[in-house]
Amino acid sequence: MSRPSSEQLTVAIVGGSGYAGGEFLRLALGHPHLKVTQVTSERSAGTPVSMVHPNLRGRTTLKFRKLAELEEADVIVLALPHNSAAKRLAEFEGKGRILIDLSADFRLKDPEVYEKVYGEAHPTPEKLGDWVYGNPELHREELVGATRIACAGCFATSVILALYPLLKLGVLLPKDIIATGLVGSSAAGASPSESSHHPERAGSLRVYKPVGHRHTSEAQQELPGHFPLHLTAISTPRVRGILTTAQAWIPDGYSDRDVWSAYREVYGAEPFIRIVKVAKGVHRYPDPMLLDGTNYCDIGFEMDQDTGRVVLMSAIDNLVKGTAGHAVQSLNIAQGWAETTGLEFAGLHPA
Repeated sequence: MSRPSSEQLTVAIVGGSGYAGGEFLRLALGHPHLKVTQVTSERSAGTPVSMVHPNLRGRTTLKFRKLAELEEADVIVLALPHNSAAKRLAEFEGKGRILIDLSADFRLKDPEVYEKVYGEAHPTPEKLGDWVYGNPELHREELVGATRIACAGCFATSVILALYPLLKLGVLLPKDIIATGLVGSSAAGASPSESSHHPERAGSLRVYKPVGHRHTSEAQQELPGHFPLHLTAISTPRVRGILTTAQAWIPDGYSDRDVWSAYREVYGAEPFIRIVKVAKGVHRYPDPMLLDGTNYCDIGFEMDQDTGRVVLMSAIDNLVKGTAGHAVQSLNIAQGWAETTGLEFAGLHPA
């Protein structure tokens, strides 16, 4: 049951000068049940939030404060670099009843896998079981009443949502699945680097992680069955968005009708999943350009009936459905609010 619209939870965003924290702030400022009271940034302390996030001019008078000045709030949103929040977990638990982590610190449930993927032991392995993986389409029941939400990675989200129904219902053969993600530059975060320098990035299509992407283990943890999954990531000139194509195979005798049926059965009632597959026109398949600022995941597919190969396509805005949007969606579920609250933006066309 939805809670009264007059109820508001106070929100503190830790690390709010980055893209992920800034996106959560944008969504929270338009959410009827949330009141942002604090935003921290060591680099920008004392600066108006709108100086760093100019899209929020006139929307808030908040100024950044240092983390040492963090006060209690109902919800603490952790938008810190990976392996930072876990090292100060006790401090954050003492400040807020609900913690939402936008980093990778609590996504993986096995501390040995975490150490292998991130190259160091987890600071609080005994706490990993306390966190619900923030993918609402897979973990809606566990999210009800949750006070620890570990938001899914953006590339992992696009892969998981494309594959999950077909693996769950046995529509795909349990053999190698190869997924390639075309990723916008904002996925690398707000801190500049040589690879994000404009002369190096503009107009470039660069393979930056051909093998060993850290989201592979995350996707394998969440997807049904045991099968080899291979991810490759390619940087694109776009700022926002991920377009993932996954190559897989279906059993003999199956057709695109079985793929359609699986998506309808699992995602038929999902508010933010759209199956995009039309016979003609420019927009026959998912396109992240149409999803900028939205919490949608558009999914499409095409089959080669002669070989049994199916190409699955998914598109998301990496900062919304891939980060802050599914964080808000998860919080809505946890609190018993309407799931789409604060996430109704439909996108732009043309963009």
